[in-house]
Amino acid sequence: MKRLDEKLQRIRAGHYSKSDFIIADAKDGDMGSGCTTPAPPRGKDGTPLPGPRRLRSYLDQITAVVQQDIVDIMLLSASNLERMVEEGVFRGSAVQPAIRANEATDCWGGLRGGRYTHHPSRPFRTAKLPRVMHGALHPVPGTPITGTDLGLYSVTFNNDLDADLASLQAFAEFREEAAACGFRYFLEVFNPNAPRDLDPANVPKFVNDHILRTLAGVMRADRPQFLKIPFNGPAALEELAAYDPSLVVGVLGGGAGTTRDTFELLHQAERHGARLALFGRKINLADSPLDIIRFMREVANGTISPKEAVKAYHGTLQAQGLKPSRPLENDSAITEAVLKQG
Repeated sequence: MKRLDEKLQRIRAGHYSKSDFIIADAKDGDMGSGCTTPAPPRGKDGTPLPGPRRLRSYLDQITAVVQQDIVDIMLLSASNLERMVEEGVFRGSAVQPAIRANEATDCWGGLRGGRYTHHPSRPFRTAKLPRVMHGALHPVPGTPITGTDLGLYSVTFNNDLDADLASLQAFAEFREEAAACGFRYFLEVFNPNAPRDLDPANVPKFVNDHILRTLAGVMRADRPQFLKIPFNGPAALEELAAYDPSLVVGVLGGGAGTTRDTFELLHQAERHGARLALFGRKINLADSPLDIIRFMREVANGTISPKEAVKAYHGTLQAQGLKPSRPLENDSAITEAVLKQG
């Protein structure tokens, strides 16, 4: 049993403690962008350098994070999972690999020059679940899992009837295939990317209601392992987390922000009912990804405050001869508006 499953078991049984808070690294950026997916190359002092970015550096960072053995989930594209499995990265590891199982059009925001995100999200997915799990499109019954049986499925509702119905139909088809394959998933619900006639003040309520309305007709066997949603403030998170304790709620990271934003988001989310944080850019673009993960774990455990963690993180960078992207004072500031509510 992976560490993730052990934690989920305790959370669902009502025996949650801070050490059970789940941390995931989202290294699936290539599903929404291209050459800009890896972080920029860095010099010996950590300063970003000009020049092309390399997939190999992205894969090396995935390997290092898995070997660090702090995160509970490593989320990748199917193609990169295949590479990592071939290289033995997950062999004997307690870290659960997962793939992005779909890439709706609102996820294509990293395409330089693209305008897809200006349109209401449309469903699309590339990965084939039997191939991801077993390396074969038509595996013989009983074929062992050689990849992973866990993936992320995302939907975005825009208060657009046709677009939202298309997203729900595609989600229903995915659930049917997942059930046939024995594939588990967690559900990501983004805030509207191109809302129609929706007051911004109602977005948190709209998202919460759509999540619960969507899952109301889904039986337990076909429900997501957990949710991944934007942090829309303490009240919205508490409302969703309290409504049905069997729904394990997690938050996504959003933009890179300051180091204080990273630690503050994790801290506030846990305090208001989230049991998981899945961060992408906040880790990938950090001055020291492994160290920011290490302090994320300490913040989640409650052994250090977000502000103290920023100071300790900067001390670690200094000890390693790495130049931080921001001076300590600036990096200690909360810049994301939703975090200032807490």
